[in-house]
Amino acid sequence: MLHVARDFCTKVDRQCLKSEYDKANHITICHRFKPGSTQCVGPRSALDFCIDRYEYPNEKGAHPPVMVSFYDASGLCAAKGKRLCYESEWTAACEGPEQLPFPYGWERSAEKCNFDNAWVDPSLKKIYSDDPSVRDAELARLDRSVPSGEKAGCVSGDGVHDLTGNVDEWVLADRDRPEEKGRFTALKGGAWGHVRNACRPVTTSHEPEFTYYFVSFRCCRDPG
Repeated sequence: MLHVARDFCTKVDRQCLKSEYDKANHITICHRFKPGSTQCVGPRSALDFCIDRYEYPNEKGAHPPVMVSFYDASGLCAAKGKRLCYESEWTAACEGPEQLPFPYGWERSAEKCNFDNAWVDPSLKKIYSDDPSVRDAELARLDRSVPSGEKAGCVSGDGVHDLTGNVDEWVLADRDRPEEKGRFTALKGGAWGHVRNACRPVTTSHEPEFTYYFVSFRCCRDPG
């Protein structure tokens, strides 16, 4: 695991130089930010934690598991004496000491991290089939992930790999969001598709029981 101790800004503002509105996902994707434009516009908090270098099982060359709920992920981390990362911890490890919008810099790059893969239409009936052979065949057809650490450039200033792209990662929310399905949970990083694969965006529209073909996790723990 990697140790991160940092004064974290809870809300930042950056100047986006090139953006795109993605109609399919109803999101705005910033492709390039102005270097050095990060401004802290919210309270700061002191963070001190350890985070896995790679997605679960924290092994270079391993494939992160998918179809994992928040509760599944919490249990798997606990079995290793760890826990899920808090949203702020995940973001701090992604931005690194320079508070970058992407783990590797100021411009979105599908060459450095695994995203912007072509859309493959999933069969939800097969994904959630009770027949393991049907489910696994569909998951294999849809899979666009790469082994952990394969994209050497997809690493933050803290040395954490694959934080953006590859798979979405469960985290603990920093605050309750009673208006959202993910009241105390969230997803960070975006998966291998064309989405907001940056450090700050967060998805809170899924309940903790949610499982999907590109949802996974990594673990954190308190130092010591």
